[in-house]
Amino acid sequence: MEVEVFLIDIAKYALAGGIVVSLANWLFWSKYSQYAFQLKVLEKRHASAKEILPLRLQAYERLVLFTERIRPSNLLIRLHETGLNAAEFEQRLVSEIRAEYQHNVTQQLYVSDAAWSIVTQLKDNTVALIRNATLGLPASAEAKDLSSVIFDHLAALEDDPYMTAVKAIKSELGG
Repeated sequence: MEVEVFLIDIAKYALAGGIVVSLANWLFWSKYSQYAFQLKVLEKRHASAKEILPLRLQAYERLVLFTERIRPSNLLIRLHETGLNAAEFEQRLVSEIRAEYQHNVTQQLYVSDAAWSIVTQLKDNTVALIRNATLGLPASAEAKDLSSVIFDHLAALEDDPYMTAVKAIKSELGG
């Protein structure tokens, strides 16, 4: 009988120990797998950030380039052609701005909404500037007359909106 009680006690202790070990094992592995999953998620984010960073830098670079390409001083010189009247030149300028914008429209995926908004507003303001300058000219005006009116308007501005846009884009990037 003593042997039976001894065996029953050993079975009770073994069962209790097995339950404790199983519970500890379950707690450890559930926490470990949770942390392992979080670690894998962080590693994937880090890898994704490494891949996206060059695309973001390139997108901000493209926005600065776009800003410089639609700057009237660059645009007027690049697109000027003798023999154009003001209306034809206006159409050419506006078409070039829109084409440049469409060429860069996908960059908004990689830049902040604020940066993209700055570029869109600058494009709209530049088109409005060109259109308004044309409205004030007589029908017989030439391209050089339109250029002169646009340059006069920009010279009258206190701040250069194109430089302000570039600064804002650079600050968005963090530099």
